[in-house]
Amino acid sequence: MEQSLTTWLLPAIALLTGIAIGFLIARLLPNAAPSRTQRQLDDLKERFDSYQGEVVNHFNTTANLVKRMTQSYQDVQEHISAGANRLALDELTRQRLLAALNSDDGYSAPRERLTPPANNEMPKDYAPKSDDSPGTLDANFGLKSKKS
Repeated sequence: MEQSLTTWLLPAIALLTGIAIGFLIARLLPNAAPSRTQRQLDDLKERFDSYQGEVVNHFNTTANLVKRMTQSYQDVQEHISAGANRLALDELTRQRLLAALNSDDGYSAPRERLTPPANNEMPKDYAPKSDDSPGTLDANFGLKSKKS
């Protein structure tokens, strides 16, 4: 009886000890894992916030540069207009210079307009056939007739 008690008692104690050690390890390791995961999450959040700041900075700089470019363009136009008024020898030359300056594309030639097609028929997705020839779904389509 003592021998059978020892045979069962040692594995039972080993099992309980293993469960206790496993429980302690399980309690200690998850605390380390969330802190590592939390650090990774915080790092990713910091990188994302930095990226967002760079994007906002980029678009603010772009907006400022476009604003400066627009202002420079307006300044150039005013300079050319003032020069045309001051330097043109006669009224006709002055009017031609101002008209060229104020045109949209810089050219005084009128634009050629595209005309719509005369035929408003929708394009066909099949080949048209003549009235006396069979269609592609006809039983005799593609067959040569024997003429005697």
